[in-house]
Amino acid sequence: MNIAFHGAARTVTGSKHLITLKNGTRILLDCGLFQGMGHVTDKLNDYFGFDPKKITYLILSHAHIDHCGLLPKLVAEGFEGQIFCTSATMDLARILMMDSAKIQMQDAEYANRNLREGEEMEEALYTEEDVTKTVGQMKIVEYEEDFKIEEGILLKFTDAGHILGSAAVHLSITEDGKTTRITFSGDVGRYGDLLLKSPQKFDQADYILMESTYGDSLHKNLDPIEDMLFEVINNTCKIKKGKVIIPAFAVGRTQELLYALNGLELKGKLPDVPFYVDSPLSSKATQILKNHPEVYNNGVKEILKVDHDIFGFKGLRFVESVEESKALNADPRPCVIISASGMAEAGRVKHHIRNNISNQKNTILMVGYCEPNSLGGRLIAGDKVVEIFRDEYEVKAEVQSIKSMSAHGDYEDLLHFLSGQDPAQVKQLFLVHGEYEVQQSFATKLKDKGFKHVAIPEYHQVYDLE
Repeated sequence: MNIAFHGAARTVTGSKHLITLKNGTRILLDCGLFQGMGHVTDKLNDYFGFDPKKITYLILSHAHIDHCGLLPKLVAEGFEGQIFCTSATMDLARILMMDSAKIQMQDAEYANRNLREGEEMEEALYTEEDVTKTVGQMKIVEYEEDFKIEEGILLKFTDAGHILGSAAVHLSITEDGKTTRITFSGDVGRYGDLLLKSPQKFDQADYILMESTYGDSLHKNLDPIEDMLFEVINNTCKIKKGKVIIPAFAVGRTQELLYALNGLELKGKLPDVPFYVDSPLSSKATQILKNHPEVYNNGVKEILKVDHDIFGFKGLRFVESVEESKALNADPRPCVIISASGMAEAGRVKHHIRNNISNQKNTILMVGYCEPNSLGGRLIAGDKVVEIFRDEYEVKAEVQSIKSMSAHGDYEDLLHFLSGQDPAQVKQLFLVHGEYEVQQSFATKLKDKGFKHVAIPEYHQVYDLE
């Protein structure tokens, strides 16, 4: 048995990890889109590193696009097996992948409209038809269900607390009378999340694939988020008479923002300005989350006793049409625009940033992790000039960041996630989904906790498992 790391290897996107058994069965963990990797992004998304036709099964940890976003391309290129995931992940993945297909087609059309001499035509990675076929191959497995994939392969999901439906993946694989236990963390959420329950404990593993996004960071306390939002919105909209543009992932981050803003209204502190969620996907995702109140933590359940709509407040409007979205850029009045994507690499928010970035009255507020080479990452780094749709723009708008808003656990959360494990029984712990320097720092912390065998795989690297 071996495992190969075809994505999220010394980087945080493109999650793909391939387990190959002695009998030739191939189990792919996630099939995510690479995002925000600069000019190499397209090349990375074009090449899997394996033959899609030879993949037997796919197990999807959660619906974020860097974990599911290349599934339709995998199917289009010949993968015919089942895709195992939780029911909420299937609901979210359907709308996320469909939205991704639409965005790719729109962005390709826009880029080709402004094609310069010698430049190649851009093409979408997959179509809406590919997405529909992909969803048809999905098979629901519930949390804590011992699911028999085939003889000798058992699958179990536990709640990872990251987003609605997110799961840690646990495999028990029996070959030649010997059982090997493999755990893939997926993305690990926070203990004390604004909305969701904390990650679940899980049984002892022999091998662990562990995310490490914030393996060298501690998040600040979550309590001040409402105050920070108030300060930014009040200063920008009320004092400077400008706009606040917030790039936010449609699933998870947008709902956290709405919940925090609703909290400001409950306290009588919400600034009296228009709030727009300019993402049809965010609207759908918010409704899906409303349909799953069982995932809420106890604090949210208490709020629900006095406020039946925890994502709604005065002045909020969900923008659907492209015409309405464009009209926001033509309207000079102060407002708050929350729009996908979170790294500002695609979608409507990229247009909002382009139209507002060179006005010093405005604020671009980043509310989560951004890959360093993404547009959001360059803004956070303080770049004075950025490229948007192949043109350069001077950054005159104020750029701020609320780093404590993250669906990813910090290193204390990650260590807590592993606290139920006996390090002496873990034969190898692989760090994935993190920047290399961060992973090196986290590896030191893990070794201090007794995990003696910690590896940081390179892109396409293969490891034999005992």
